[in-house]
Amino acid sequence: MLVLQYTYWKIMFQQEILNWLLEGDVALQYQVYRDLLSIEHKDLQDRIAQEGWGARFMAKRKPDGHWGKAFYQPKWTSSHYTLLDLRNLCIAPSNPLIRETIELILKNEKAGDGGILPIGKNQLTDLCINGMFLNYASYFKTNESHLKSVVDCILAQIMPDGGFNCRSNRFRAVHSSLHTTLSVLEGITEYELHTYTYRLQELIHAKKSAIEFILKHQLFLSDRTGKIINKDFLKLTYPSRWRYDILRALDYFQHAKVKWDDRMKPAIQIVLKKQNKDSTWNVQAKHPGQVHFEMEKAGKPSRWNTLRALRVLKNYRIHE
Repeated sequence: MLVLQYTYWKIMFQQEILNWLLEGDVALQYQVYRDLLSIEHKDLQDRIAQEGWGARFMAKRKPDGHWGKAFYQPKWTSSHYTLLDLRNLCIAPSNPLIRETIELILKNEKAGDGGILPIGKNQLTDLCINGMFLNYASYFKTNESHLKSVVDCILAQIMPDGGFNCRSNRFRAVHSSLHTTLSVLEGITEYELHTYTYRLQELIHAKKSAIEFILKHQLFLSDRTGKIINKDFLKLTYPSRWRYDILRALDYFQHAKVKWDDRMKPAIQIVLKKQNKDSTWNVQAKHPGQVHFEMEKAGKPSRWNTLRALRVLKNYRIHE
């Protein structure tokens, strides 16, 4: 890991990279100060809803309380993915309009199995969606009593290999999915960080087994053949939506304070190889579909990916 230490500190002492990051959106500024410089700027966080990307997202909210047409329509401009975007911007968790929308979803979108149902009635829910919902609902401090059935739904679907698969309850999948497992992990961790207590120890146990599932695959390799599971896992995208990639997984690990494990090394080495000569990282691809607006362009240096890569390197820099 010596090369990792050197690379991180070499980048961090390049003041121009920090300056470039701090020229970005106020949401990025807030996270750069918090995650790279260890300075909490509450005033910056309070501005996210009023400026830049945060304000543009909030302006798209309709009088009925939803974004798009409904909770999950159209897909990337729906309330669901807009709320996920706003959570990832780190907009203030106390935002009343956002909390109002989450209450609306909980009132109208609960399914028979306790989860949040994207479309229709009396159907089985999708575990990816419920992991993402638990993530932003916990971040925005939803009343714990409203989250209990979602927790129950998630815990009822742990796979024998320790992970999760959104196809397990509908198509009887027998092997966990990296996509679903990471979405559920993000939800469990946000629930834990915001000091909810309902079935917490069971969730922590599930988190440990799910992290081990990802590490067993060295983040992107088949545990049976050693081959790359899906080459798209190596593309650095943003926003990630429900899709798994190695930078999203590594960023989750640093956020959840997962201890260094040598099985992370192959993925970190790939991320380092994708670094540009000017010490930035690009958005390598975009997931197709209608969006409210583009935060960054594919194929260009990305402040999001540069920030995320740097905070991964910062978190794991002390290990050799």
